[in-house]
Amino acid sequence: MHRYSKTGIMLKPVEWVGDSRKTVRSFAAGARAQAGRELFRLQAGADPLDWRPMRAIGPGACEIRIHAGSEHRLIYVAKYAEAIYVLHAFTKKSQATRLQDIRMAKERYRAMLESRGDK
Repeated sequence: MHRYSKTGIMLKPVEWVGDSRKTVRSFAAGARAQAGRELFRLQAGADPLDWRPMRAIGPGACEIRIHAGSEHRLIYVAKYAEAIYVLHAFTKKSQATRLQDIRMAKERYRAMLESRGDK
């Protein structure tokens, strides 16, 4: 179900897959606040300020890049009308995204498709 912001903008709901919500809540306060602002932009229909497509995860998968002290990432899918699906969240420890994080996001992407009834 869509909500409305204080200014009357219709907001798309956020669906958290796996432990992604718990992980974002474990981010430092500044990173957590920035993640919230970026997700709000998505809910309102705008692009995040710093993002890139993640075609290796699946069609429509993207990554929000958060630079707040350390590097944090949220992998999401926003192409569906009913919700924004946050598939995976993590703190980056090196320049390259760990294979483990890519695998986790792919697995959750498949689970999201199954829960939607997609094949």
